[in-house]
Amino acid sequence: MATDQVIIAGGGIGGLGAAVHLARSGVRVRVLERSPEFAEVGAGLQLAPNITRMLDQIGVLDKILPRSVRPRRLVFRNAESGEELTHLDLTDAHARYGGPYLVLHRSDLLQALLEAARGEDLISLHTDHHVTGFTDNPDAITVTCANGAEFTGRLLLGADGLHSTIRKEIITDEPLCSGYVAYRGAVPIEQVDRRAALDDVCVWMGPGMHLVQYPVRAGELYNQVAVFRSQEYLEGKQDWGTPEELDRMYSGMCEAVRVAIPSLQRNNRWPMYDREPAATWTKGRISLLGDAAHPMLQYLAQGAGQALLDGAALAKALPALGTGSWSLPALGEALGGYEGERLALAGRVQSSARVWGDIWHVDQPVATLLRDEVFRSRDIHDYHLVDWLYGPVREGQAPTRAPATPAGSDVPTPA
Repeated sequence: MATDQVIIAGGGIGGLGAAVHLARSGVRVRVLERSPEFAEVGAGLQLAPNITRMLDQIGVLDKILPRSVRPRRLVFRNAESGEELTHLDLTDAHARYGGPYLVLHRSDLLQALLEAARGEDLISLHTDHHVTGFTDNPDAITVTCANGAEFTGRLLLGADGLHSTIRKEIITDEPLCSGYVAYRGAVPIEQVDRRAALDDVCVWMGPGMHLVQYPVRAGELYNQVAVFRSQEYLEGKQDWGTPEELDRMYSGMCEAVRVAIPSLQRNNRWPMYDREPAATWTKGRISLLGDAAHPMLQYLAQGAGQALLDGAALAKALPALGTGSWSLPALGEALGGYEGERLALAGRVQSSARVWGDIWHVDQPVATLLRDEVFRSRDIHDYHLVDWLYGPVREGQAPTRAPATPAGSDVPTPA
């Protein structure tokens, strides 16, 4: 049996993205996807410049641009009053950060990555291959699948999501339920009674809830995500975050928000989980990426993007091992370089996303007044609190001067 250099458990955006990055760097990869086909569950996603400039480097950006939308602004509104509080101009994102800000359907991004993977001779793709076990030996790792298939490789990468089987071998923790639930979907744009501009990403912030709206698929579909804190969850009910609770939570919001709720799909709901940032993602010949490594809440719109950045970092670290035996000490050093680039940053995004969610969902009158006043008083040309995330700032773009923030603060500006 031939020995692969890298076996990836999971063929979602993170797994396929890592495969393409590694293959372009000369690494032989096998991707094992548990489902009958490569597919994404969900609707829209946002790709900030820190992600799009990386996709440009591997030739995927051009594939998704025709199916994407370049929003003009990221707008924040009070969901009760409807007032616009602040916005971030996205039109100069490419000039400032080296990549555009895009919104698109998740399946369009996955399809572009899948096409790129199928074009690489160093990538082998398998569906209906659910990794159920593995044996980590000094010289190689043997992976077994539910269908009886066995593969041997030098490194196993767990890209198998929030409830990762691979992670359990490295980290003994459990996903943390936020008590929030999301309803999402993308519908034909003519079916939506929309009250936001079609060239905006609009975030409506309310007490214990928010609604996000933006067009995808070159403007053919309108993506909407309604998130709310479930009282049913707090009361200990097993069936929590129901459609009935969704309707109750949004019934007191402004008309523009209320009219959006009936067009949401009701047959699927997504309870929102994350995990604490990990101290390591690696053990022996096993490592993690994407949600298996750093699942995060969605408030910075970075989940898929951070998974793609993992693949880029792996493609820097692993090719130095060459085509030889990939000895365990050499592999450990390479994976140490991968973690050195990604571990702290991904953990920072995880932690910052939680804080951002707290800001969106304040539900006390005084706290709401203070939040809204901070948003209103923000200089709309101030990027200083997102430069760390979207950067590096391009040459010729002077850093924005702004008041200093408390030491260690990762609270982002509205972006």
